[in-house]
Amino acid sequence: MTRPALDLSPSPHLTPAWPASLRLLLGRPAGDLWSTVLDAHDGRLAGLRATAVTLQPDGAATVQYSAAVTWADGRETREVLSAMTGSRIPDGAAVLEGAVEGAGVTVGVWRWPLDPALPALSWAASAAGVAARLEEMGLAAGPVRLRLRSYRAGRRAVVEATTAAGPLFLKVVRPGAVERMVERHAVLDGWAPSPRVLATTDDGVLVLPGLPGSPLRPIVAGDGSGLPAPAELERVLDTLPPALAYVRTAGRRMTGDALARVGDHAAVLGMVAEDLRPRLEALTATLAAVDPGEHPPVPVHGDFYESQLLVHDGRVVGLLDVDTAGRGHRIDDWANLLAHLVLLEQILPEPATAGRYRRELEAHVLRRWPAEQLRPRVAAVLVGLATGPFRVQQADWPVGTAARLALAEEWAGLPSPG
Repeated sequence: MTRPALDLSPSPHLTPAWPASLRLLLGRPAGDLWSTVLDAHDGRLAGLRATAVTLQPDGAATVQYSAAVTWADGRETREVLSAMTGSRIPDGAAVLEGAVEGAGVTVGVWRWPLDPALPALSWAASAAGVAARLEEMGLAAGPVRLRLRSYRAGRRAVVEATTAAGPLFLKVVRPGAVERMVERHAVLDGWAPSPRVLATTDDGVLVLPGLPGSPLRPIVAGDGSGLPAPAELERVLDTLPPALAYVRTAGRRMTGDALARVGDHAAVLGMVAEDLRPRLEALTATLAAVDPGEHPPVPVHGDFYESQLLVHDGRVVGLLDVDTAGRGHRIDDWANLLAHLVLLEQILPEPATAGRYRRELEAHVLRRWPAEQLRPRVAAVLVGLATGPFRVQQADWPVGTAARLALAEEWAGLPSPG
């Protein structure tokens, strides 16, 4: 078979200062890596483009690619490929040794949907496989249509299944995470408007029902008709049951505590944006010196923002993605929501509604907590959100990253960079 010309799109912003993991996975060596993998299966790599990157503070990376592949029988397909470095490479991944300027890098690789960390994905990505499982569970009969809602390589996927009985959502996770997630949903059942778990599988799937209501995000991006009032959001947070503060968590930090994580996010940004390091150091020093105040531990959502809320006529009727719900501080839930609205003010084509809504919610929160406790928390969330442009590999991600960092500096009370 004739080898096609390789259309490789390495990161144009890659520098020798980047971690070896990124220089391998986002540079030209990535083409050699995947050509080696695909050659063993009679495939030839014709094009490769990184679409999502997760970088850890220790330099370990996970990269998803969109790849064009030509096969021995003449077929040309578009594939989703994933590569992971570091200690989190899942058992079952094909492991290769790469090298960048003499530095060895161990890489685990796989092809969608054969994610070794998510064994259930192989059938959850198949309409026939999902239809058969749902029928076995007694949840739906007949054919289904699937729509992939999200996929984070090695971590989780969400697949929407349209069935004759209505929409169902398959949350695909590492099998060891199922029990903890079921516990959270069970604690919330009857209290908060979160979905009930209809069924689970041993290989890592939770089946959840569709919920009523409309996503809040498009309303914020539109004319604001039907926005929930601050008191309504307060009501939803107040419905979180006391027992939620005692569910098991994966770490010791309070869930949703952005101030505790800001150093990790700043370290990641500093690895890929060298020019921002002085500003990141000044910002993290400022946030580290903040007196956070005394806040009692309470049940919190942990990732409370507009995309997690379904609304109807100004009332919240759905609370999504409760994976991180647990013990935390209520002020952090509000700071997370405000930070996301601050960002929407910057990135939406029509930001007027987001601005008005942010100011309304901010005024509500400031009647409960002082600005010197709220604003640094909003800044810390914005530092985390500043990793977004790089994570999704926006063409101009350095510009977007710097703009988001400027928002964080503003909320931390630092002078605007010249």
